[in-house]
Amino acid sequence: MVPILGTIASSFDNTVVVARGIFAGGDPLTNTIDYIEIATTGNATDFGDLTQSKQTTAPGASSTRGLFSGGYTGSASNVIEYITIASARNAVDFGDLLNAGYSNAGCSNSTRAIMAGGTGGTNYAIEYVTIATIGNSSSFGSLSNATATNFAGCASPTRGVFGGLSANSGVEYITIATTGNSTSFGSLSVNPRVGVGSCSSSTRGLFTGGNTGSYSNIIDYITITSTGNATDFGDLSQTRGYAASCSSETRGLTGGGYSGSAAVNTIDYVTINTTGNAIDFGDLTVARYGLSALSNSHGGL
Repeated sequence: MVPILGTIASSFDNTVVVARGIFAGGDPLTNTIDYIEIATTGNATDFGDLTQSKQTTAPGASSTRGLFSGGYTGSASNVIEYITIASARNAVDFGDLLNAGYSNAGCSNSTRAIMAGGTGGTNYAIEYVTIATIGNSSSFGSLSNATATNFAGCASPTRGVFGGLSANSGVEYITIATTGNSTSFGSLSVNPRVGVGSCSSSTRGLFTGGNTGSYSNIIDYITITSTGNATDFGDLSQTRGYAASCSSETRGLTGGGYSGSAAVNTIDYVTINTTGNAIDFGDLTVARYGLSALSNSHGGL
C-alpha cells in the first residue's frame, strides 16, 4: 500500500495512520497539549493535559507513542511522561530521567528516544529510553558542549542531530542505535543563536527561529547524512524564538514562540525538500513559548 501525503501505511496490516503533530506545555506555565493533522491546515485542537504544567521538555516519538522528558515546573523536573498519539487523552507517567533538567533537547527513531543537555542537572549529559518500554532513562554519553541549553534536536532513522547549542550555535550528532559522545557536525548560519525549533525528514533537518541577540525569523537546513554548516532555507512568517517544530516526511511545522514582546500562537509550515518562506497553517489553542513538539511521522521513523 502506498501512503498518501501526510499518512503512514503500516507494514503489518495496511492501516493508514494520519500524520499528527503534537504541541505540549510552554510558558506561561501550562499543561496544555494540542494536536493538528500535518497534511491539512487549520487551528489546533485540544488533545489533553501533561501530568505537570511545564515548559522546555525534551520530546521524542515513535509512530504510536510520544514522550516528553524533564522540563521546568518552577524547578527542574526529572519526569518522563507519554501519550498515545492516535488518541486524545492525558499524558501518563513513563519513568524518570537520571538528571532532572529543562531547556534540553530530544530526538528519536522508531525505537529510542534521546534526551540531551539542559539546565538544572548535568547539562552536557545524553540519556535514552526504549520508547515501547516504560522505565527510567539510561546514560548514553555526553555532548561536547558542556553548557548546552535552549537548543533542539531532529533525526534520521540512524542519526540524531542537535543544533543551536549555547553561544556558539554549534551542531552536533550521535548515532542513535549506539551509545557514546556526540561529534561536531558544523554550526548554524548565524552565531550566536539559541532557542531554535527543529524538525526533519529522513534526509534533511531544519532549524527555525531563535534568539541572536534579537529575535529571528531564520530557517536553516542541513543534510543529515553529511556534516557541515547549515544553509539558509527561508523565513518564518514572523520573528520569534523558543518555538517548537514537528514534521511529517514532507512538511515541517513551527508553532508558538516569543516575538520579543509577547507569546504567539502562530503555526507555520514549509515543504521540507524545497526551500522558501513559511506559510500560515493556523493557531495553537493557547499562545505560549518554551513549548515542545513531536509527531508520529517524523524523519527518524
